[in-house]
Amino acid sequence: MAPKLALFVALGLLFAATASAHVHGEKCPINALKLSVCANVLNGAVKVGLPEYEHCCPLLGGLVDLDAAVCLCTAIKANVLGIKLNLPVDLKLILNKCGKYCPDDFTCPN
Repeated sequence: MAPKLALFVALGLLFAATASAHVHGEKCPINALKLSVCANVLNGAVKVGLPEYEHCCPLLGGLVDLDAAVCLCTAIKANVLGIKLNLPVDLKLILNKCGKYCPDDFTCPN
């Protein structure tokens, strides 16, 4: 009985540790430099080829909404977008263009 209980407790601890290993909103899994293409969504740059959001949105596509917002915040803080943004309006514009949702009370983490 004791070995089964010990195994049950060990598995419970293992599952608890892996479930809490990734907390949304802590850091961006995307290189912030790659997100510089997202600035063109706001600049309205006209180029031959795909619309600018077609370059930006695939980078954010695999992320849940809040993680996408945190990634854009990371790029903004690193100034890789190269433009001054009107937060949170411009942040929401990019996210909405990419089919992501940003809560009204969202602020970039410090």
